[in-house]
Amino acid sequence: MVILIAEDNELILRTIEYKLTKAGHEVIVTTNGKEAIEKINTLELDLIITDIMMPFASGIEVLYSIKKLEKKIPVIVLSNMGQEEVVIEAFDLGASDFMVKPFSPEELLLRVNRLTSHRMETKSISDSLS
Repeated sequence: MVILIAEDNELILRTIEYKLTKAGHEVIVTTNGKEAIEKINTLELDLIITDIMMPFASGIEVLYSIKKLEKKIPVIVLSNMGQEEVVIEAFDLGASDFMVKPFSPEELLLRVNRLTSHRMETKSISDSLS
């Protein structure tokens, strides 16, 4: 599975990258929202993990661009803010999951595996119908 991580905190970014790579995923990293949107526009991705507060474009803007492109990509949103309005806005824009920092890398991996296994099942059903 190809996973895009959009996170401006280097320690968190590298921790997630290490955990997902070790679990066998192909990982693409970006450190700002603008870069993430460019990758979303050009790459075939299976999952996106995005922070809310990033330079150049926020995680909400990343979600908006995914929705605008009508791409059905699961998204896990990370945030220091557990504010209800941000959570609601993220889910309204199509987020699949939301985690408040600090979080357990093990729990993130469990959520990634749940979403990617569901995506693999959906892909194989649509492939068999083609």
